[in-house]
Amino acid sequence: MRLLIIADTHLPKRARALPDEVWRRVDEADVVLHAGDWVSVDLLDELETRAARVIGVYGNNDGAELRARLPEVARADLGGVRFAVVHETGAAKGREQRCARDYPDTDVLVFGHSHIPWDSTASTGLRLLNPGSPTDRRRQPFCTYQTARVENGAIADLELHSLPPRTGMPRR
Repeated sequence: MRLLIIADTHLPKRARALPDEVWRRVDEADVVLHAGDWVSVDLLDELETRAARVIGVYGNNDGAELRARLPEVARADLGGVRFAVVHETGAAKGREQRCARDYPDTDVLVFGHSHIPWDSTASTGLRLLNPGSPTDRRRQPFCTYQTARVENGAIADLELHSLPPRTGMPRR
């Protein structure tokens, strides 16, 4: 099972559209996980039309229309791996311990909010992933997203992808 992991797209405030490379990954993926801050419901509509399956949550910048359609926390068993998706996990300090406590029946927690790529594992075995943002790099050198596979009940081939700089992109 092929996964595309994205968050913090902030469309159309930070970009007019997802980069073409990300759309190609949507077409290849069996599941797209989006960890919130869509901003416009148009992206959700387009992903639901184009992607094989979308698992998403709302973020702090998402309004009533997105909150009416998306949960704060989404959970799914994908090929025997228990995923949870949430937008915010709080401060980086103590994140693994806090999330292990808050998501005890989860193998992989996907989160967003910071726009900072993250891959760590709590002492309980909980894996925490943040794909960064494909449209708003903030203080990061590149815009990013993640891909992975679920194979034999485990996450495999996790890769962080950096997108080439785009002209006219807002700087933060």
